[in-house]
Amino acid sequence: MFLFLYSALILFFAFFYTAIVFNPQDTAENLRKQGGIIQGIRPGAHTADYLDFVLTRLTVFGGLYLVAVSLLPEILISRFAVPFYFGGTSLLIVVSVTMDTVAQIQGHLMSYRYESLMRRSGFHKLQR
Repeated sequence: MFLFLYSALILFFAFFYTAIVFNPQDTAENLRKQGGIIQGIRPGAHTADYLDFVLTRLTVFGGLYLVAVSLLPEILISRFAVPFYFGGTSLLIVVSVTMDTVAQIQGHLMSYRYESLMRRSGFHKLQR
């Protein structure tokens, strides 16, 4: 019962977070205002419907992947007595923090490269 409730909550919050973060209507409207299109899809409501369809499909597969990643340690610990030191939630947190840290490091490296390129080209003197 615990694993079922745990899985259901992970799926629910995957959809909840996606609904909060991404609004297909706003994205479709911004695409239309900027002259962007999705090939084969009419601008406006059709684009919003298509984005919602794709987003739902991605969220289902992403949520199922999150469920698998979180349940694997729980199953290994409870059923097979594998001495695994991280639970499923801890594993998700560690992975997300690691991915965020790598993204921030890459952002800083790109910023540093951009600044050094600007200094070498002398472009920063022209903007003042």
